[in-house]
Amino acid sequence: MTTAHRFRPLAAVFTLLILLLSAGTVVADSGYTGGVTARVLTKTAITANGGKVVYPCTDRAEVTAMTVELAPGASTGWHKHPNPVYAYVLAGTLTVELEDGKAATYHPGEAVIEVVDTLHNGTNTGLDPVKLAVFYLGVEGTPLVIKQDPTAGPAASDTARSTAPGHGRP
Repeated sequence: MTTAHRFRPLAAVFTLLILLLSAGTVVADSGYTGGVTARVLTKTAITANGGKVVYPCTDRAEVTAMTVELAPGASTGWHKHPNPVYAYVLAGTLTVELEDGKAATYHPGEAVIEVVDTLHNGTNTGLDPVKLAVFYLGVEGTPLVIKQDPTAGPAASDTARSTAPGHGRP
């Protein structure tokens, strides 16, 4: 066997390894062809606080897609979502604090897998506006956001519901 033949399998392994390492999770097997590239932002079965992703079971499903912008230093206020919410950070630095004191910071290009039925507050902790694309997987007639002070009891959320599109915040 010549030297070239001995190195062919090794070269193939290194080439495959380089391709896999350089691609990482960037390119997804989306089934698209002809100049279409798909990039996985995140793939998880867990929400931001470690809970399982759960979809509402209903025959009145409703998807709301919106943009949300927070000025530097602005906060969403304490709130929770009765249904799954997913966001994509277009610009800025968003820090989301949970009612248990844990916090996570998100930057442009990152996906946010929101918590469900858990109080949280999003704050623009950067110098530039935070711009988000937000997707609510809800149920017709159900509010996107329920505002509530974390020190108030459960009854406080009943009087602070926001059902109008455009009032939603991550």
